[in-house]
Amino acid sequence: MSVVVVSAGLSVPSSTRLLGERLAAAATGQAPSDVRVIELRDLAVDIAHNFTSGFPAPALAEAMDAVTGADGLIVVTPVFSASYSGLFKSFFDVLGVRDREALAGKPVLIAATGGTPRHSLVLEHALRPLFAHLRAVVVPTGVYAASQDWGDKGLDARIERAAGELAALTGALSAASGGTDNGTGGGAISVTRGGAADDKFDARNVVPFEEQLAALRSAG
Repeated sequence: MSVVVVSAGLSVPSSTRLLGERLAAAATGQAPSDVRVIELRDLAVDIAHNFTSGFPAPALAEAMDAVTGADGLIVVTPVFSASYSGLFKSFFDVLGVRDREALAGKPVLIAATGGTPRHSLVLEHALRPLFAHLRAVVVPTGVYAASQDWGDKGLDARIERAAGELAALTGALSAASGGTDNGTGGGAISVTRGGAADDKFDARNVVPFEEQLAALRSAG
Protein backbone atom coordinates (compact mmCIF):
# COMPACT_ATOMS: atom_id res chain seq x y z
CA MET A 1 0.00 0.00 0.00
CA SER A 2 1.43 3.34 -1.10
CA VAL A 3 0.48 6.15 1.29
CA VAL A 4 1.66 9.74 0.89
CA VAL A 5 1.49 12.38 3.61
CA VAL A 6 0.88 16.01 2.66
CA SER A 7 1.96 18.26 5.53
CA ALA A 8 1.37 22.01 5.63
CA GLY A 9 3.39 22.53 8.80
CA LEU A 10 5.66 25.56 8.83
CA SER A 11 7.95 25.06 11.82
CA VAL A 12 10.95 22.76 12.20
CA PRO A 13 10.36 20.39 13.89
CA SER A 14 6.68 20.36 13.00
CA SER A 15 3.91 18.80 15.08
CA THR A 16 1.85 18.74 11.87
CA ARG A 17 4.43 16.55 10.15
CA LEU A 18 4.79 14.39 13.26
CA LEU A 19 1.05 13.70 13.29
CA GLY A 20 1.13 12.77 9.60
CA GLU A 21 4.06 10.41 10.11
CA ARG A 22 2.36 8.69 13.04
CA LEU A 23 -0.82 8.20 11.05
CA ALA A 24 1.06 6.80 8.06
CA ALA A 25 3.15 4.47 10.23
CA ALA A 26 -0.01 3.13 11.88
CA ALA A 27 -1.74 2.64 8.52
CA THR A 28 1.15 0.95 6.70
CA GLY A 29 3.26 -0.63 9.45
CA GLN A 30 6.31 1.25 8.17
CA ALA A 31 8.77 3.18 10.26
CA PRO A 32 8.11 6.95 10.16
CA SER A 33 11.44 7.45 8.36
CA ASP A 34 10.20 5.27 5.48
CA VAL A 35 7.00 7.24 4.96
CA ARG A 36 6.84 9.61 1.97
CA VAL A 37 6.07 13.09 3.31
CA ILE A 38 5.49 16.10 1.06
CA GLU A 39 6.37 19.27 2.97
CA LEU A 40 4.38 22.11 1.41
CA ARG A 41 6.63 24.61 3.17
CA ASP A 42 9.39 23.64 0.73
CA LEU A 43 7.07 24.14 -2.25
CA ALA A 44 5.53 27.48 -1.25
CA VAL A 45 7.35 29.55 -3.90
CA ASP A 46 6.67 26.99 -6.64
CA ILE A 47 2.96 26.94 -5.73
CA ALA A 48 2.78 30.75 -5.95
CA HIS A 49 4.55 30.75 -9.32
CA ASN A 50 2.18 28.07 -10.60
CA PHE A 51 -0.75 30.42 -10.01
CA THR A 52 0.83 33.14 -12.16
CA SER A 53 2.49 31.03 -14.85
CA GLY A 54 0.14 28.07 -15.07
CA PHE A 55 3.07 25.65 -15.12
CA PRO A 56 4.47 23.69 -12.14
CA ALA A 57 8.18 23.67 -11.37
CA PRO A 58 9.79 20.20 -11.45
CA ALA A 59 9.65 19.75 -7.66
CA LEU A 60 5.97 20.73 -7.53
CA ALA A 61 5.12 18.53 -10.51
CA GLU A 62 6.85 15.56 -8.84
CA ALA A 63 4.91 16.17 -5.62
CA MET A 64 1.60 16.31 -7.48
CA ASP A 65 2.48 13.10 -9.35
CA ALA A 66 3.19 11.40 -6.01
CA VAL A 67 -0.18 12.50 -4.61
CA THR A 68 -2.04 11.41 -7.74
CA GLY A 69 -0.28 8.04 -7.87
CA ALA A 70 -0.66 7.14 -4.18
CA ASP A 71 -3.07 4.42 -3.10
CA GLY A 72 -4.06 6.50 -0.08
CA LEU A 73 -3.47 10.04 1.13
CA ILE A 74 -3.00 11.56 4.59
CA VAL A 75 -3.43 15.33 4.67
CA VAL A 76 -2.47 17.38 7.71
CA THR A 77 -2.71 21.14 8.22
CA PRO A 78 -2.20 23.52 11.10
CA VAL A 79 -5.26 25.60 11.97
CA PHE A 80 -5.09 29.22 10.85
CA SER A 81 -8.07 31.54 11.45
CA ALA A 82 -10.30 28.57 12.34
CA SER A 83 -9.61 26.79 9.03
CA TYR A 84 -6.89 25.11 6.99
CA SER A 85 -3.85 27.16 6.07
CA GLY A 86 -3.66 29.13 2.82
CA LEU A 87 -0.63 27.08 1.74
CA PHE A 88 -2.58 23.85 2.24
CA LYS A 89 -5.53 25.09 0.20
CA SER A 90 -3.28 26.52 -2.52
CA PHE A 91 -1.58 23.18 -3.12
CA PHE A 92 -4.87 21.41 -3.71
CA ASP A 93 -6.06 24.34 -5.84
CA VAL A 94 -3.15 23.97 -8.26
CA LEU A 95 -3.54 20.19 -8.19
CA GLY A 96 -7.20 20.58 -9.17
CA VAL A 97 -6.36 22.98 -11.98
CA ARG A 98 -3.82 20.52 -13.34
CA ASP A 99 -6.16 17.51 -13.09
CA ARG A 100 -9.75 17.87 -11.92
CA GLU A 101 -9.95 14.10 -11.34
CA ALA A 102 -6.67 13.84 -9.44
CA LEU A 103 -8.32 12.81 -6.16
CA ALA A 104 -11.52 11.25 -7.50
CA GLY A 105 -12.16 8.02 -5.61
CA LYS A 106 -8.91 8.25 -3.63
CA PRO A 107 -9.01 7.31 0.08
CA VAL A 108 -8.06 10.33 2.18
CA LEU A 109 -7.48 10.65 5.92
CA ILE A 110 -7.89 14.22 7.18
CA ALA A 111 -6.00 15.57 10.19
CA ALA A 112 -5.11 18.90 11.76
CA THR A 113 -3.08 20.40 14.59
CA GLY A 114 -3.80 23.45 16.73
CA GLY A 115 -3.07 25.13 19.99
CA THR A 116 -6.49 24.58 21.54
CA PRO A 117 -9.21 21.91 21.39
CA ARG A 118 -11.73 24.62 20.44
CA HIS A 119 -10.68 24.31 16.79
CA SER A 120 -11.28 20.56 16.51
CA LEU A 121 -14.37 21.05 14.33
CA VAL A 122 -12.10 22.32 11.55
CA LEU A 123 -12.05 18.70 10.36
CA GLU A 124 -15.79 18.72 9.71
CA HIS A 125 -16.52 22.29 8.62
CA ALA A 126 -13.42 22.84 6.45
CA LEU A 127 -11.39 19.77 5.51
CA ARG A 128 -14.13 17.21 4.94
CA PRO A 129 -16.15 19.50 2.59
CA LEU A 130 -12.99 20.40 0.66
CA PHE A 131 -12.11 16.78 -0.12
CA ALA A 132 -15.72 15.86 -0.75
CA HIS A 133 -15.69 18.59 -3.40
CA LEU A 134 -12.55 17.05 -4.87
CA ARG A 135 -14.48 13.74 -5.00
CA ALA A 136 -12.09 11.94 -2.67
CA VAL A 137 -13.32 9.19 -0.34
CA VAL A 138 -12.73 10.58 3.15
CA VAL A 139 -12.46 8.02 5.97
CA PRO A 140 -14.98 8.47 8.80
CA THR A 141 -12.48 9.29 11.55
CA GLY A 142 -10.47 12.50 11.33
CA VAL A 143 -7.70 13.27 13.82
CA TYR A 144 -7.20 16.62 15.52
CA ALA A 145 -4.26 17.13 17.89
CA ALA A 146 -4.20 20.12 20.22
CA SER A 147 -1.06 20.99 22.14
CA GLN A 148 -2.21 19.16 25.26
CA ASP A 149 -3.12 15.99 23.33
CA TRP A 150 0.45 14.89 22.69
CA GLY A 151 1.30 11.93 24.88
CA ASP A 152 -2.36 11.34 25.73
CA LYS A 153 -3.79 7.86 25.19
CA GLY A 154 -6.86 9.38 23.58
CA LEU A 155 -4.78 10.68 20.67
CA ASP A 156 -3.10 7.29 20.27
CA ALA A 157 -6.52 5.61 20.06
CA ARG A 158 -7.78 8.09 17.45
CA ILE A 159 -4.64 7.59 15.37
CA GLU A 160 -5.05 3.80 15.44
CA ARG A 161 -8.73 4.00 14.56
CA ALA A 162 -8.29 6.44 11.67
CA ALA A 163 -5.25 4.56 10.33
CA GLY A 164 -7.18 1.29 10.46
CA GLU A 165 -10.02 2.82 8.48
CA LEU A 166 -7.62 4.16 5.84
CA ALA A 167 -5.87 0.81 5.51
CA ALA A 168 -9.16 -1.07 5.20
CA LEU A 169 -10.63 1.35 2.65
CA THR A 170 -7.46 1.45 0.58
CA GLY A 171 -7.22 -2.32 0.59
CA ALA A 172 -10.87 -2.75 -0.36
CA LEU A 173 -10.70 -0.29 -3.24
CA SER A 174 -7.42 -1.76 -4.47
CA ALA A 175 -8.90 -5.27 -4.41
CA ALA A 176 -12.03 -4.09 -6.21
CA SER A 177 -10.01 -2.41 -8.96
CA GLY A 178 -7.88 -5.54 -9.29
CA GLY A 179 -10.90 -7.78 -9.70
CA THR A 180 -10.48 -9.61 -6.40
CA ASP A 181 -12.65 -9.67 -3.34
CA ASN A 182 -9.83 -9.44 -0.78
CA GLY A 183 -11.41 -12.27 1.16
CA THR A 184 -14.54 -10.27 1.95
CA GLY A 185 -17.02 -12.29 -0.05
CA GLY A 186 -17.13 -10.71 -3.50
CA GLY A 187 -17.85 -7.06 -2.96
CA ALA A 188 -18.16 -6.81 0.81
CA ILE A 189 -16.05 -4.04 2.32
CA SER A 190 -14.67 -4.46 5.83
CA VAL A 191 -15.52 -1.60 8.16
CA THR A 192 -13.15 -0.99 11.05
CA ARG A 193 -13.90 0.10 14.57
CA GLY A 194 -10.89 0.85 16.67
CA GLY A 195 -8.57 -0.57 14.02
CA ALA A 196 -10.19 -4.03 13.96
CA ALA A 197 -12.30 -5.31 11.09
CA ASP A 198 -15.44 -6.48 12.86
CA ASP A 199 -18.22 -5.63 10.45
CA LYS A 200 -18.90 -5.98 6.76
CA PHE A 201 -20.93 -4.02 4.27
CA ASP A 202 -22.13 -5.69 1.09
CA ALA A 203 -23.52 -3.35 -1.54
CA ARG A 204 -25.44 -6.22 -3.12
CA ASN A 205 -27.67 -6.43 -0.05
CA VAL A 206 -28.78 -2.79 -0.16
CA VAL A 207 -32.51 -2.38 -0.88
CA PRO A 208 -33.35 0.92 -2.63
CA PHE A 209 -35.42 3.31 -0.52
CA GLU A 210 -38.25 3.34 -3.06
CA GLU A 211 -38.64 -0.43 -2.72
CA GLN A 212 -38.60 -0.24 1.07
CA LEU A 213 -41.28 2.48 0.99
CA ALA A 214 -43.46 0.49 -1.44
CA ALA A 215 -43.20 -2.57 0.82
CA LEU A 216 -44.31 -0.55 3.84
CA ARG A 217 -47.29 0.86 1.96
CA SER A 218 -48.40 -2.58 0.79
CA ALA A 219 -48.00 -3.97 4.29
CA GLY A 220 -50.18 -1.19 5.70
